Parts: sequence; C-alpha cells; structure tokens
Amino acid sequence: MELVCGKWVFVFSLSCWLIFYVVLSVEGLHADAKVRGVNLGGWLVIEGWIKPSLFNGIPNGDMLDGTQVQFKSIILQKYVSAENGGGMGVSVDRDVAFSWETFSLWRVTESEFQFRTSQGQFLSCDGEGCTLSATAKSPSTSETFIVERNNNGRVHIKLKSGNYLQATLSNQLTADYPGVPGWDANAATFEMTIIANILHGDYQLANGYGHNRAKEVLKRHRNSFITIEDFNFLYRHGINTVRIPVGWWIAYDPNPPAPFIGGTLEALDNAFSWAQAYNIMCIIDLHAAPGSQNGMEHSASRDGWTEWPTSDHISQTLHVIDFLASRYAKHPALLGIELLNEPSAGTVPLDTLVSYYKQGYQIVRKHSSTAYVIMCQRIGNADPLELYQANIGSHNLVVDLHYYNLFDPFFVNMSAMDNIQFIYESRETQLQALNSANGPLVFIGEWVNEWNVTSGSQKDYQDFGRAQLEVYNAASFGWSYWTLKNDRKHWDFEWNIRNHYLQLGNSPKPQIFDTLVLLGLVCTWLYLHHML
Repeated sequence: MELVCGKWVFVFSLSCWLIFYVVLSVEGLHADAKVRGVNLGGWLVIEGWIKPSLFNGIPNGDMLDGTQVQFKSIILQKYVSAENGGGMGVSVDRDVAFSWETFSLWRVTESEFQFRTSQGQFLSCDGEGCTLSATAKSPSTSETFIVERNNNGRVHIKLKSGNYLQATLSNQLTADYPGVPGWDANAATFEMTIIANILHGDYQLANGYGHNRAKEVLKRHRNSFITIEDFNFLYRHGINTVRIPVGWWIAYDPNPPAPFIGGTLEALDNAFSWAQAYNIMCIIDLHAAPGSQNGMEHSASRDGWTEWPTSDHISQTLHVIDFLASRYAKHPALLGIELLNEPSAGTVPLDTLVSYYKQGYQIVRKHSSTAYVIMCQRIGNADPLELYQANIGSHNLVVDLHYYNLFDPFFVNMSAMDNIQFIYESRETQLQALNSANGPLVFIGEWVNEWNVTSGSQKDYQDFGRAQLEVYNAASFGWSYWTLKNDRKHWDFEWNIRNHYLQLGNSPKPQIFDTLVLLGLVCTWLYLHHML
C-alpha cells in the first residue's frame, strides 16, 4: 500500500510540475517561457530623434510639415492672428502671440506652404487684392503661399500669382503690396518665429525630400539600420522576440499613397526570415495608423492632429490588420499582432477604441487561432483595467503597457534610488494586480534603461536596469526593450549590453526550468526511497 501511495505521490508531483511549467509558458516561443524582446524602433516607422542624420539633407529643413510658426508685422509690430482660432477672418492686431497667432505648416515644396490654424482651418486668399480669411476646411491652390526667407528671420509671403501679402493700417492682411518689397521696415515684411519643430517622422522625411530623394534615403536606411547580424546579436544575448513597428502604408506596398515610400513590406519579410533563422519570434506592431492615433511623429502625423477616430480611418486600419494577418498568420515566426500603438486618451474615446479592438481581434482570429492579439493601453490619463473590463476576446489576448520613468514632471527631481523604489512600489504593484486579474496577459511592450537622473553612474544604471528586469520579468506575457538602436546611447539596447549598463542575466525560463528539474529529481528520489 505504501508503495502504491508513493507512486501516486510521484505522479501527482510530476503532473504539478508539468502543469506549472505550461502555465508559465507563452505559446509559440522556442526557448523561453515568456517574451524577452527588443523593439526595432526607427526602422520601418521613422522617428527622427532615433537617427537625426536621416533629415540632414532636406532643404529648408526647419520648415517641415507640422512646424509651428508665428508672423509679426515689422511695420505694425503686431502678430498675424486667425480670429477665434479659425473659421473667421484674419487680423494683424495682437501684441502677444498665443494659439490664435500660431500656424502649423503643410509643406507643398521647399518654398510653398499652407497654413493651418489652431482650430484646423487654413489661411485662404482667392486672388490678387484679396483679404485673407481662415475659413477653408481643406487646402488647394487658394490656400498655398510662397515664403521667401532672409537670413535675419524676416520673410515675405506671396501668392503663386506673384502678389505679396501686406499688413494694412486697418490691421488686415491683404494680397496687394505694390511691386517687390525690400527687407526694410515695410508692410510686406514679417518676422517669422519658429516656436516648434518637433515632428520628424515618415511624413516629414518623405514630403521634405520629395519622392525620388526620399526613396534613396529610405532604401539605404532600411538596408543598413537592421540586418541579419542584429538578429544574431539578439539571439546570443537571450532575446527571443522582436516587436516590429510598421506604418499603415505597408498594406499598399510597393506604391503607397503619397508621400509615403514603398519598401517596408520587403524589409518586414526579411525580418521574418532572419527571425526564423535564429529561433526568434515576431510581433507586428501597427505603430502608425491612417489619420494618426496620437498626433506624434511615430504615428506618421503630418501636423500633430489626431484624426484617426473616424469611421473611414478605422475601416482603413482594419484593412491593414487583415492584410498583415493574412500575409503572416501561417509564418512560423509570427507570435502576435499589435492592433494599434499608443492611442491617445485625450482624443480617442474608449468606446471607439474597444469597438476597433474587438473587430481587429476577430480579423486576426479569422486567419489564426493561435496568434496573440495585443492591445496597447491608451496613453495619457487612462487606466489599463479599462481594457480588462471590455470583453474583447476569449484567448491569447494581451494588454501592452509602456513603462517610462520619463515624459512626466513627476520624475524630474527623482534621485536614482527614488526611481528604483518607484519601480518596486508602483510598477510592481500594478503588475501584480493585472497579473491576477481575470483577463488578458500583461506585456511591458516598451521600457528603457533611461531616466531624468543627470548624474547617474554606471552602477546606478545597472541597479535601475536590474530593478526593471526583476519586476517586468513577472509580467505574464513578458517585456520588450525600446529600442535596439538609437543615437541616444542609453536608449540603445545594443550599446547598453556591450557597455554593461544593462545586465540581462539568465532567461527566466531556464531558472524556473532548473528549479523544476530539481523538484522533479527530489520527487524521483522520494519515490525510489519508498520503493526501497
């Protein structure tokens, strides 16, 4: 009887071990229990801060799409203003410039521009002698102006017909300056101030260079920035997954709508082949949606506006998801598809986002029953639990959280130890709550070994990285570092590893595996002891 009991104890222990191992595993991974990933940011979706040199050859490069400018009349010493922020007339009567006096550029050529107001309308003039208004909802020839620049910041603005704009004594802006103005104090000369030039994405690059030159620049970048050798490096350092940001125009390759440039689909195909060669899995991340889901350069926004939450744009986005799912669903290197990166809580309503996520989930499931469907939480003032309560899908569903000790005044005056304590006290607490919630798995899809600490030593960085890895390793789906390569060294995963600022240690699964093997050996010893 004792021998029979011993056999059942052994079988039960071994079964528990196997069940425990399966629970900790993510389906589809070859060598690790959970995702240990790196993002391939700045490759197929351009972010100028990751590689600023991409923009060095653009003429008039400080006047890209989305650049915010203000104009002050030299003779009146007043600012040009769209009354009520747009939708009305234009005056030249403001002593101080705020939002009504700020215009976002739409670049047509290196010298031709359209001016968008803070309410979204465009400055317009219907011909010689006109008085400018700000009532056009979309731009055409009547909303296109030529800007002539002088080295001292002064500009002239004229119609394509050649008529120069001038500020009148009655504080209007009219297209009737006689002749060609000089650069002295005259009614047609304005001081232009660039107050923001922060967007350096795919739209700015392609529209800034023009199609032919942009095609050359991007082809060279895509062929050199990420290569098969990078996958070898990742494999050798225990990385089992890459998260690959893509833009919506990939579905229209090789001839996407202007100004976007084809070639990202071929590069993504290459990434899948390289990943398969090194037993690395791929997450396709729709980083840039049509109309922009957050107004940032990494969403390929033209001018900072978030116009994604419309039925047309959402329908187009679902088409992109269907294209990606149908193309890669059967590929052995596909781990999952992320439906949308960082939608803005301020401009994307939750009900709109949930509806989109539900439709996206069903589209992926149409092509694959096993691929993970990943939903990114809204950025801004949003609780990730809102996605747990949405009942979006039944299985292999993941919520993506982005954890940065940056971009918020809260972190500005924190010491190294403050940052580390925040990881343990705040991040870990939230992760534990989400891990135990009845719903999707948890993925820290973006994090970085960087902070606002300006005097951090190598050991400080090592301790900060160790704390993050310890906490994020507990995420039920895993984590992914932002990003593999970056001009800013502490954001660069490869630099961090080679210079020992980030110490990955062993993969979580082998540690767990070793423990469980030991448990199995103990059970085996007990069983044999009972037999003897």
